[in-house]
Amino acid sequence: MKNNPVLSVKNLSVEFSTEAGVVKAVEDVALDLFPGDTLGLVGESGSGKSVTALAVMRLLSRSAARITSGEVWFQHPQKGMVDLLKLSDEEMQHVRGRHIAMIFQEPMTSLNPVQRCGPQVVESILWHRQLDRKKAKQKALELFREVRLPAPEDVYRSWPHELSGGQKQRVMIAMAMACDPLILIADEPTTALDVTVQKSILDLMRSLQERHGMAVLFISHDLGVINKVAHRSSVMRNGRVVEHGLAQEVFKNPVDPYTRALIACRPSLIRRPESLAIVNDFLFEKPAPGDERSSRTIQSGVPSWYGQASKEEPVLEVKRLNTFFVRKKGFLKRVTEYHKAVEDISFQVYKGETLGLVGESGCGKTTLGRSIMRLINPWSGQVIYKGVDIASLSAGALKSLRPKFQIIFQDPYASLTPGLSVGNAIMEPMRVHGILGSKKARKQKIFGLLEQVGLEEQHYYRYPHEFSGGQRQRICIARALAMNPEFIICDESVSALDVSVQAQVLNLLNELKKQFGLTYIFISHDLSVVKYMSDRIMVMQNGRMVELNDADQLYANPKSDYTRSLIDAIPAF
Repeated sequence: MKNNPVLSVKNLSVEFSTEAGVVKAVEDVALDLFPGDTLGLVGESGSGKSVTALAVMRLLSRSAARITSGEVWFQHPQKGMVDLLKLSDEEMQHVRGRHIAMIFQEPMTSLNPVQRCGPQVVESILWHRQLDRKKAKQKALELFREVRLPAPEDVYRSWPHELSGGQKQRVMIAMAMACDPLILIADEPTTALDVTVQKSILDLMRSLQERHGMAVLFISHDLGVINKVAHRSSVMRNGRVVEHGLAQEVFKNPVDPYTRALIACRPSLIRRPESLAIVNDFLFEKPAPGDERSSRTIQSGVPSWYGQASKEEPVLEVKRLNTFFVRKKGFLKRVTEYHKAVEDISFQVYKGETLGLVGESGCGKTTLGRSIMRLINPWSGQVIYKGVDIASLSAGALKSLRPKFQIIFQDPYASLTPGLSVGNAIMEPMRVHGILGSKKARKQKIFGLLEQVGLEEQHYYRYPHEFSGGQRQRICIARALAMNPEFIICDESVSALDVSVQAQVLNLLNELKKQFGLTYIFISHDLSVVKYMSDRIMVMQNGRMVELNDADQLYANPKSDYTRSLIDAIPAF
C-alpha cells in the first residue's frame, strides 16, 4: 500500500431539505482510500453510507441535497490532486466512469430495461474512449469474459430481465471496469444474492482488483461480507464515522458500543439465544456484571420456541409435487420443452414447527412456496393441509380456506399498494373474507395488530412510502395475522433488511409463533438466519430436494456436497 491516498474525503457534511425540515445525512466524515486498498463502509440503513458515496461521485440531487462543508481530493492521473467538489459538471463527467466507477445496489434498476446488455456497456466505452463501435463491442465481449459471464455473445444480446441477479450484477461490474478505473465504489453489490453467488461476485471483484490494481470503497450492511473483503473498515451511525481501523481488528475487538451492537445482532451459527440482540437495547441496557456487552447477548440454552413442534400429525403434507413452466413451443404451438421448477418434492410440516427452506436463486424455493399456496397451480402432486388436498380444490373452496394459510413476501413495498393507507391494506382481506362483522370491529382489531408488531395506532392512517423497510415488513406481518392464520410462509422476508432491523423482525416472528401457535415455512438464502429460525431445514437444488434434516444436524454433518458448498460459502466472521 502506498503512502499517498488516491482519494481523501475531509470533513464532508451533507444535508437534505424535507417537509419536516433539514436532515443532516452526513456530518464531518473523513475517509482515506489508498491504491490497491479496500475500505469497507458499514452501518445500518440511513447511516449515511450511500449518501457519502453519491457525494463523492457528485450524483446527489441538487434540488434536495446540499453539501454544506468538506473536500473530496482525488489523485487525477493528468491533473494531480483535485477537489472533486470544485470541478465543473463537464470536468466531473470525464472523471465519473473513466477514473472513478460505481456499482449500484440493485442491478435491475441500474440497467436500462429497454436496451440490451451489450450495447449498454458499449455506450459507456464510446463515451470515455476513442474507439469505433466495432472495437467497443469487442472490448465489451472481453469484459464479459473477464467477469466470467457464461456465453458472452448470448449475454451481449440479452435483455436485463432475461438474466439472473448474479448475471446482471456481473454486467454492471463489466460496465464499471470498461475504462480501467482507479477507484471502484461498490454500493451493496451482493445484497439479496444467495451465498454462493455472493461468494463468486466477491471472488471476482478481488481478482479484478488485483489484476487492475484499483482501490475499492465497498459499502455494505453485512458485517461478514465487509470482514471478508476489506483491509480497513469504517463504521457509520447517524451520518458520522464512529469507529475506524483494520477490518479484522474492528470486528474482533470493537471499541464503540454501536459496533459491538451490530455484531451482536447477527444470528450465530453456534448458539441459539432466546432472542437476538437489538441495537437500541444493546446501547442502552445496563451491562451484565463483569461483562461490557449487553446481557441480552450472553443468554444460553435452548430457546422456548425451538423444538416445540407436535410430531403427532402433520399440519401440511406435500406429496410428489411438480410445478413445470413452458419453455419452448414448436409447430402448432405444441410444447416441446418444459422448465421443471419443482420436481417430485415430498415432505411434511408439523404444528408449531419452523421448516427452513434454502438453496441458490432459481432452485425452486419461491415456486414451491407459491405452489403450496396455490398462487401458482402445480402440474401434479398433492398439497394436503389438515386432510384437505389444496392442489385439487375448486376456486370457491380454496377461497374459504385461504385465511388459514398466509404468505409474507420478500419485498414489502411491492406487496403493498402505494395509494392505499396501511389500515385499508390490512382491512381489505378481512372484508373480502368476512372476518368480524363491521368496519369498526375490524379497525379495533387492526389497532391491536399494529401494536403487537411494534407499530402505533397513528400508523393506521399513513401510506407505505412513509415507512422504513423494516416497518413495512411489520405491516405485511400484521396483514397476514389479520386473517387469524395457522400456517405462514415467509418468503425471503428479511433478506433486504439490515442486520439490526432483521433481528427485530426475526424476534417478532418467534414471539408471534409462541403467542398464536403458528407454523412456518421460512424461505431464505441466508443460511445463518435459517439455522437460527428453523427446527428442520430442507435444501433444494435445481427444483429437487437434496437434503432434509434437523437444523443443527444438517449444519454439523451435511450429507451432500451441495449442502457443504452452501455452508462453506457463508462469509467467516
